[in-house]
Amino acid sequence: MVDIAETRAAAGSRSTAGALASLSLAMLIASLSTSIANVALPTLSVAFAASFAAVQWVVLAYLLAITALIVSVGRLGDLVGRRPLLIAGLALFSTASLAAALAPSLALLIAARAVQGLGAAVMMALTIAFVGETVPKERTGSAMGLLGTMSAIGTALGPSLGGVLIAALGWRSIFLVNAGLGAVALLAAWRFLPAAMAAGEAAGIVRRAMAAGEAAGIVRRAAGVSGKARGRFDMLGTLLLAATLAAYALSMTTGRGHFGGLNIALLGAAVAGAALFVVAEAKVASPLVKLALLRDPVLAPSLAMNVLVSTVMMATLVVGPFFLSRGLGLGDAATGAVLSIGPVVSALCGVIAGRVVDRLGAAAMIATGLALMVAGCLALAALPGLFGVAGYVAAIILLTPGYQLFQAANNTAVMADVDNNERGVVSGMLSLSRNLGLVTGTAVMGAVFAFAVGTGNIAAATPEAVAGGMRFTFVAAAVLVVVAGGIALAGRRSA
Repeated sequence: MVDIAETRAAAGSRSTAGALASLSLAMLIASLSTSIANVALPTLSVAFAASFAAVQWVVLAYLLAITALIVSVGRLGDLVGRRPLLIAGLALFSTASLAAALAPSLALLIAARAVQGLGAAVMMALTIAFVGETVPKERTGSAMGLLGTMSAIGTALGPSLGGVLIAALGWRSIFLVNAGLGAVALLAAWRFLPAAMAAGEAAGIVRRAMAAGEAAGIVRRAAGVSGKARGRFDMLGTLLLAATLAAYALSMTTGRGHFGGLNIALLGAAVAGAALFVVAEAKVASPLVKLALLRDPVLAPSLAMNVLVSTVMMATLVVGPFFLSRGLGLGDAATGAVLSIGPVVSALCGVIAGRVVDRLGAAAMIATGLALMVAGCLALAALPGLFGVAGYVAAIILLTPGYQLFQAANNTAVMADVDNNERGVVSGMLSLSRNLGLVTGTAVMGAVFAFAVGTGNIAAATPEAVAGGMRFTFVAAAVLVVVAGGIALAGRRSA
């Protein structure tokens, strides 16, 4: 009996490790594909004889597809089963990557990237949702930290790997690599991810719950063990939400830094779409997003904090390059090297942050992570002006672990007690809130920086003006994180 029990435990451990490896690889390649194409834009402009505004859609199509569809595919996973949908998403991602590599025209390349973004939306939404099915609850923080590490590694690796591949093999190679990695992740998911629980096993859980007197948990467990939620897919809600999110993302990214009439019209369309979405969701029997979720004392504050924190983190990518090059006079290579420090630190501390969350609790680590982020933002406002590059690096090393700690704790707090039939949509909402923060940060923090510098033409600004803009922007960023901390405190009091 002991030998059989030990064998089963060892097999379960290997299965869990394999499942986490497949989820980690899926998160890695979805993040890698976000950043690897950026470095190819100048090459694509020459290859297709197209303007920079045109080739930008190679990046924008991917991001728009993820942002517009990530909640919908999360809900679809709840309905049809997360394992088959994740496998289908990986297959779609790999096929679209191959199509992008073989694309004979820019239009077909952009179309392939949009389809690739749909596959990535499935991967991003369902990897977090799968954690509850693959690891014990007491190790959830570690798993969330691991996924955060993989996301950071993918983002950091993209530009450098893309540059090497383009120089050696041409631009098509960056999409061939995605296709190959996607195929490996597909095989791993097929082999290791747990299938839906059998009906007999589900009945056994119900019988054990009844025998133990756990009447309150019977219905919830029985509904979740099949891996499929009952109800219909909300197509109207999906179309309204996708159109709303696409309009918002376009309003924040078009115009190349100039917020004009088109941006205002798109933002107005997004507001109108959001209102229509709320009305539609209140009337359907099986909504895409239950409006009650947005009033949940844990989820609602977590989503709001995620948007604010991601907005702040985007400032380092928007403002950092200008300050390092114009404010400190660094060359392109040195600027790139300094900017890579943040993702590297994020990759190194992600798993550690998750383990700390498991040991000390999610609520306390949300507060600690936000406190570190406030200190990091204030350090970015003050230290670079005093110590130059060393001050900038020191501030980033303080800010980034705080962000990773917040992410691991926030995701753990949200996903800890979510019903199985809502894991996909809630995971999608978490990922969406992060993406919306990044999109908003690109426009808002860039506008704050330009206002503080005093000119829209940053390239013509003096080093002193750029340094002043840097200080103002990160003081404003610190205020946003303080607001996030207030939301966290209010959420804990109402929970």
